[in-house]
Amino acid sequence: MAESIKTALNAFYAEYSTYPTNSSGKVFTNTGTNFLEALSTTNTNWGNSRGIVFLEVPPKFTNSSGLVTPKGFFSGGKQTNFFVLFDTTNSGYVNPKSVSGTLTNTNVASSVAVWVMENPTNKTAVGTFK
Repeated sequence: MAESIKTALNAFYAEYSTYPTNSSGKVFTNTGTNFLEALSTTNTNWGNSRGIVFLEVPPKFTNSSGLVTPKGFFSGGKQTNFFVLFDTTNSGYVNPKSVSGTLTNTNVASSVAVWVMENPTNKTAVGTFK
């Protein structure tokens, strides 16, 4: 799912020359309900002024928190939102550790990174980078 999210975000950027933003104009850092609405509905909020559906999401990847890991990804059926990070400064990399302090990954060569933390240590990321 992380790769699908990244592909949708790159398509959004190709269409609008910007990444989707929240109500305060900042790019999203997780895949909450507003993020899900911006990419997977024809709603024209959150920077998607043409109402294009960029991401089709199976129901197992959604709950009241937005776009989440499927049940069974973590023990006990726990679900969590994905983290999202964009290279908004055109540096040629993103620093996931800046969003999730326990993560060890820094300076990943990518314009977009999408990941979840692997429990129980929260030091290993599962997503669009190694």
